[in-house]
Amino acid sequence: MQGFASYILVPMDAETQQEHLKAYGITYWVLEKQQKVQWLLNYRGGSFLMPDTEEIRKECQIRGVSFEILSNSKTEQILSEIESPSRNMSAVLLEKAPRIAVYSPKGNLPWDDAVTLVLTYAEIPYDIVYDQEVLEDQLLLYDWLHLHHEDFTGQYGKFYRAYRTAPWYIEEKQKAEALASSLGFNKVSEAKLAVALKIRDYVVGGGFMFAMCSATDSFDIALAAEGVDICEPMFDGDPSDSNYQNKIDFNKSFAFKDFLLERDPMVYEFSSIDMTAKRSIKKEVDYFSLMDYSAKWDPIPTMLVQNHTSLVKGFFGQTTSFDPRSVKSNVLVMGESDLNGEAKYIHGIKGKGFFTFYGGHDPEDYQHRVGDSPTELALHPNSPGYRLILNNVLFPAAEKKKQKT
Repeated sequence: MQGFASYILVPMDAETQQEHLKAYGITYWVLEKQQKVQWLLNYRGGSFLMPDTEEIRKECQIRGVSFEILSNSKTEQILSEIESPSRNMSAVLLEKAPRIAVYSPKGNLPWDDAVTLVLTYAEIPYDIVYDQEVLEDQLLLYDWLHLHHEDFTGQYGKFYRAYRTAPWYIEEKQKAEALASSLGFNKVSEAKLAVALKIRDYVVGGGFMFAMCSATDSFDIALAAEGVDICEPMFDGDPSDSNYQNKIDFNKSFAFKDFLLERDPMVYEFSSIDMTAKRSIKKEVDYFSLMDYSAKWDPIPTMLVQNHTSLVKGFFGQTTSFDPRSVKSNVLVMGESDLNGEAKYIHGIKGKGFFTFYGGHDPEDYQHRVGDSPTELALHPNSPGYRLILNNVLFPAAEKKKQKT
């Protein structure tokens, strides 16, 4: 990034940035133009430093993103401050715009999912993939994969009690069965397991995976229950294995251990991982705290928690948050509730790749219901909860350095 007389700083603090979410889109756009960006970790909320060009200035103005022009000497001064051993800051080089895939049924609209909602709002391009593409190894074309809130166990989201007579439920079940059959599987649960195993291999091989809501725990449950029938007859046409809880292999899961599966098809819950029914927190005090990491020694979690506040509003989902007793000891809890210790935002390494699980459905829709109208992100351009998603989107663009820890 040398050779420029001046630089553009896109500040990410609470006081000066008008459009935090679109700032990520600007950064992605600059990377797409083959320009490099420095992510200034813990400097003014995790600001971005990029070359000063007329084109970038105009794009910031068009998108409403606040920016400042810095002289070369001022830039050097800031970078010198960041590199000081006494400051918990670091400058991470972002080199290349990651190729993004969203695992989602083709008919879903962008507002069905917080990630597609914010990618669309931030103007970050993505491709939709689903079972067929995953099974054909098309994930190898992508650097970053988001799992739409899918049910990888083949139990259709455990919506049976409330929605089994609803036309949309019946149609979704029929479509899932037809797709599984077309892919050569006898059951939806078998197809979803095959997909989960492909996603596992993608991460182990070096991919970045991000999941929210029920895609988090149902993915891990599917892996841990490989070769075990945990579906009741209304889901797959035959009885579940007897005593299946004792056949679960927690060594196969990414993040969770020692969980108890919910056997009752009438209960809208997969397992003891989720805290939705176990929490008694009033909306007014429902927040989770982001952890503080050493920017110089632990750049990865530091990137993932960049924000203009360390306190983020809580929000529900089918999987709202994770019981801390279910989280494996080698998984980082990056966001947790001070009131009950529940884990909201976790991260881990699997093979050569990484995964991040974020509990809840929509950071700006406290209790999202089936059929609710979409969140209008123009009303939440500075959403701290949505910023966490976008931290993960940019994370694969970072220059790879050997971990010091």
